[in-house]
Amino acid sequence: MNKRFGLLVLAMFLALALIAPSPAYAASNADYETWNQIVDDMEVILEDSYATYEQGDVAAAKARVDDAYYGYYEALGFEKTVMAHISGDRAAAVEYQFSFAKRAMEEGRGEDARASLDTLISLLREDATTLDGGSGNPFVAFFGSLVIILREGFEAILVVGAIIAYLVKSGNREQTRPVYIGCILALVASVALAFALTALSAASGANQEIIEGATMLLAVLVLFYVSNWMISKADASQWKSYIEGKVSTSIARGSVFALAFAAFLAVFREGAETILFYNALLAGTDADATGMVWLGLGVGAVALVAIFLAIRFLSIRLPIKPFFTGTSLVMFALCVTFVGSGIKELQEGGVISATAITGMPTVDILGIYPTVETLVPQLIILGITVITITFQIRKWKKNKSMQQTGE
Repeated sequence: MNKRFGLLVLAMFLALALIAPSPAYAASNADYETWNQIVDDMEVILEDSYATYEQGDVAAAKARVDDAYYGYYEALGFEKTVMAHISGDRAAAVEYQFSFAKRAMEEGRGEDARASLDTLISLLREDATTLDGGSGNPFVAFFGSLVIILREGFEAILVVGAIIAYLVKSGNREQTRPVYIGCILALVASVALAFALTALSAASGANQEIIEGATMLLAVLVLFYVSNWMISKADASQWKSYIEGKVSTSIARGSVFALAFAAFLAVFREGAETILFYNALLAGTDADATGMVWLGLGVGAVALVAIFLAIRFLSIRLPIKPFFTGTSLVMFALCVTFVGSGIKELQEGGVISATAITGMPTVDILGIYPTVETLVPQLIILGITVITITFQIRKWKKNKSMQQTGE
């Protein structure tokens, strides 16, 4: 992977997302005392959207749905508070009702649009009632905080820990420094991006989703490259040949950059979102319970450090082949998760449509969502992964057979 090309792609994605024109969503600055009050105003807007649709103005009706989503559900921290206090699956289910309603309006399916809006209002009301009853509960604040840091940090720790362990195990301990530097730069970039998203007028609009979605899809490309590279070196004889050949040149150039870049994207992808989650969590928690939010963050951070150390040191004891194969499979799985989550973010940003799959469950932590647009790319990646692994297994068997024949 070319270093300049990789940086150029990342810069292009972020620049496009930040400067893309955004509609002027009707974000409310009212001092709401409860989540139900927010839903009251959202319901008025959503009902107005359907009335506008019935008058024949589809574009204006969809714009009103966006007003409710970007101006209230996102801008006032409703989405992230639901994810923190209830579940990611629930937030995803609510978000997709916005998309389904707009899609139905676009296709002239008035009854489906009405049904989606009714379902949406019902879900919002249920969540508001739940949140209004738990904002002052110290245990809820602690658990919500703990879940956020573990959920957002686990994938990043998994990627970074596996990469560091790989470099140490392959005899390239000195090359771990670029990976750590990439993580530090990602943390700095995450803080800067979180502040930028909060400060910009488009922070609560489509651009936030476009940034997150583009970052995830770029991470898919890098992780897929890294996972393929690792599994191709899983065979002991191939690794020995590689080490004796051009390992120093490859590690010094392309491979270390790819690994460092993968670590950067893993941390960057989670960092800014984590900050925004905690902003929403603190804003929705009573003052006397905020200490439990910080306690949950601290406990979660300690748990992540323990997970990293376990990956870093325990994996060193594994033989080359199981270690490289297992690490590759983990990264392949993350590719499937990231592509689903990335496309979901772009759907929320209005870049990609959302075609519902009736009866399919939402599993947010695995990036599985009930739409054709998220599922098909995941199946494609899964298929490519199976083909890749099958090819490698046959290659290992062939090499083993040749070695036995030669002996």
